[in-house]
Amino acid sequence: MSTPPQPQQPADQPPQQPAVPPQPTAYPYPNPQSPPPGNFYAQPTQVSLPAQPLPGQPGQPGQAHPANPYAQPQPMPYGPVPVPSSGGGGAAGRAVLWAVVGAVLASGAWAAGVFLIGGKSDGADLRGYTAPSNMCSDADYSSFKDEYAASDSSPTHNSLKDKALDESYCSASLKKTGSTYSDAYLTMQVDLHRKSDPGPEFTATWKNYGDSHTGYDVKPVRGIGDEAYLVSLDTTSSSTGSSSGSRYATLAVRDGWVTYTMSYSAYLTSYDQDKNPPGLSDVSDWLKTDTKSTLEGLRG
Repeated sequence: MSTPPQPQQPADQPPQQPAVPPQPTAYPYPNPQSPPPGNFYAQPTQVSLPAQPLPGQPGQPGQAHPANPYAQPQPMPYGPVPVPSSGGGGAAGRAVLWAVVGAVLASGAWAAGVFLIGGKSDGADLRGYTAPSNMCSDADYSSFKDEYAASDSSPTHNSLKDKALDESYCSASLKKTGSTYSDAYLTMQVDLHRKSDPGPEFTATWKNYGDSHTGYDVKPVRGIGDEAYLVSLDTTSSSTGSSSGSRYATLAVRDGWVTYTMSYSAYLTSYDQDKNPPGLSDVSDWLKTDTKSTLEGLRG
């Protein structure tokens, strides 16, 4: 992160010295025994000291001056705690000592709080689920087999293993008996969120899906996981000898920190052999049945 630019010093003014913070004292204000104002952080610039002290300064014979506890810069909070000398300083020195000790204790308590509280994290709520390496062999979509009897001989699958996320995905085509090309498609995906709770984002995405995607119907589904939503869309239209449009349905489920989606889609044109795809009510029932079965298997 870049450092904000510092204000420039006016050219016609001498450089400003840093303000001297008020020093603690044991005497009521105004304090006649407080040291004179000045920059107590300033360091001496001469290498050697004069042979004799100047008149009127501490150290001149015949004059007694208390030691100035503010003559040296204050140490950092984690450095040694300064102890005023027994030859002078009195109550003012003791006040400085207790102020520094308090700063050290407060800094230590703050650091301990960050270590104990900030470093603590709860475990992911995965509830015994696993993400298989081949989702196509572990997902159940047998409810669609009566309608689409010809199985996909080479479905697509991939998986991901990471400290933050385990994921497994499958995409399979569906064919009716006698069809040359795919009549519909299924996708299944499970995600194990290991570092963060997906609940708030899952709810925002699927509960409000109709707000961001025009025309979709969204219904909550009870009895599957902690929360589930069925999202569907039907744009098919029929005429003599042809059909067009699409039918789409997704069942999205969250169970703890695990999310699962199963989606069906069928795209119709006048060139397709399938002129009568299953209705969304049937598809919705198949999605619910196979999702329950799949989630049970992923916890086994």
